[in-house]
Amino acid sequence: MRTRGDVLELAILGQLQSAPMHGYELRKRLNATLGAFRALSYGSLYPCLKALVVGGWIEATDTADLPHALAGKRARIVYQLTAEGKERLARTLSEAEPAAWEDENFDVRFSLFADTDAETRLRILEGRRTRIVERREAMRRHAQLTRERRDHYTLELQRHGLEQIEREVHWLEDLITAERRPPHPASEAPDPPRTKEQA
Repeated sequence: MRTRGDVLELAILGQLQSAPMHGYELRKRLNATLGAFRALSYGSLYPCLKALVVGGWIEATDTADLPHALAGKRARIVYQLTAEGKERLARTLSEAEPAAWEDENFDVRFSLFADTDAETRLRILEGRRTRIVERREAMRRHAQLTRERRDHYTLELQRHGLEQIEREVHWLEDLITAERRPPHPASEAPDPPRTKEQA
C-alpha cells in the first residue's frame, strides 16, 4: 500500500507535468485541487520535493538563471519534471493496483484521470466502487447490531455516514457507466456525470 509520502510524490509529479512551478504555487495548486492535501504544509512539501530531486525525478532551477516569465527580482527555486520523472509518472498512471482506490490515493489518481488510459481508469473506478460497497455493507451491519444501544445523536451520525457512502456509490456508478460508453464526437458529447455531492 502506498504511504502518504508516496501519494504526495505522485500529486507533485502530476502537477509539474503541466509546467514548472515555484514551491508556493505548487502548494497552492495542491491545496486547491486535492482534497486529501488541503492542509498540506511547507513542512511536508519541501522534504518531499528534496527527495524527488535526489531521486532524479524533478530538478530545481534558480529563477535568476531563467530569462522568461518565471524569473523575477527575487531569486526563487522553480521545480520541473526530468525525463525520468515523466517516465515514472507515466508508469504509475498506467497501474491499477488496490492502493489506487483507497481513500487518499484515489483522490490523487482521480485528479490525474485526464492523463490515464481508459482501461486503467475503469479498473480504478470499479475497484473503488467495490471498496465503498463493502464499507457500506459493514456500516449497515454494525448499525443494525448496535441500534438498541445508541442514542438519537449517534444514530443520526450513522445515518449521515451511510448517506454519504450511498452518494459516493451512485457517483461511482455514473462514472463507470460513462467510461463504458463508446466515445462520442465532440458535438454529441454526453452530459458529465454527477459530482459526489449531486449524487
